[in-house]
Amino acid sequence: MASNPVLPYVSQVITYEWRGLFGNAALNALHAEGFSHKVLEDDWQAQVNQHSLGWVCAREGRDLAGFVNVGWDGGVHAFILDTLVTGRVRGQGVGTRLIAVAAENARAAGCEWLHVDFDDHLRPFYFGSYGFRPTNAGLIAL
Repeated sequence: MASNPVLPYVSQVITYEWRGLFGNAALNALHAEGFSHKVLEDDWQAQVNQHSLGWVCAREGRDLAGFVNVGWDGGVHAFILDTLVTGRVRGQGVGTRLIAVAAENARAAGCEWLHVDFDDHLRPFYFGSYGFRPTNAGLIAL
């Protein structure tokens, strides 16, 4: 008789919402977890409402499980910023779906290009999981 394999934890249904509501404290905690820094008191709501094309919130029940900010130039270029997924749901496709919802809504807003920059360890996600392609770019540390 074969034994049953141990299955990974499967969360509640994850929901995704373009320009979803979030609390600053929840997003600051998620940002601190995602970027390994202390929890700050940034006013994310003011920032995204003032400067972004939109953002996507992923929720596991009532909890903020993921977030991505979509900046833009006011024309045809949109930019992925601050892709965040809490550790308890990583590896379940939440990040990929966040990017997909961001891309769908940027396209609907008339954007023709979606840009992203990232640290080297995230290459498999952006180039493999979602399908971004490498391009030449430049960077100046300010």
